[in-house]
Amino acid sequence: MAVAARSLRLAHRGDWRVAPENTLAALAGAMRVPACDGVEFDVRLSRDGVPVLLHDDTLGRVQHRPERVEALTAAELASAGIPTLHAALTLLARDAWLNIELKGDDHGDATAAVLRAARGEAPRRALISSFEVPTLVAMAERLPGWTRWFATIDWTPETLPQAIELGCRGISVDYAKVTPARMAAARAAGVEVAVWTIRRRATFDRLERLGVVAACVEAAALDGVAA
Repeated sequence: MAVAARSLRLAHRGDWRVAPENTLAALAGAMRVPACDGVEFDVRLSRDGVPVLLHDDTLGRVQHRPERVEALTAAELASAGIPTLHAALTLLARDAWLNIELKGDDHGDATAAVLRAARGEAPRRALISSFEVPTLVAMAERLPGWTRWFATIDWTPETLPQAIELGCRGISVDYAKVTPARMAAARAAGVEVAVWTIRRRATFDRLERLGVVAACVEAAALDGVAA
């Protein structure tokens, strides 16, 4: 994936100010923000194996329902406002930058097929990220031309070597873990650094100066205004 010279501003789960996170309306709302380069969103599998957009493993926080995502079919999830990955990729323009975070370790052929059909074998403006090593391995086998980022909450001495061992081009990490020394180590290792989740423009500007390739953003950081 070719990365812009400046840090990419990716709306975290869309723009949740206009609609619930990870919905089609939130994704569309984000892309109407002039400063927004693209979106980050989360993907899980339904009971019938369809990739759908949901961050949590249950519908409790956003949809106010008790079920787990894997207990419902894609059609049942759609009735709760949860779109399929296919619908999201159809909605988003091909020039939008996409960070597609795969949740869980059960992604395989079905997810890869949807991604390939929508964005091809080696997209320049779409990538896969995941906290799950099995998922990163599975996607490397099925979509070898796709950029992958190893997502991690912490940044330990093992983080960069693990990303390299997995064949990932970059890491996606909590912005608070980024320091000048760690960024220097990443550059020396040839590993891109993306961060999550920034709400203040000043924080975005500081991390852009440090050289992060992209940031998941919300609020003022999404709008690109000081706050």
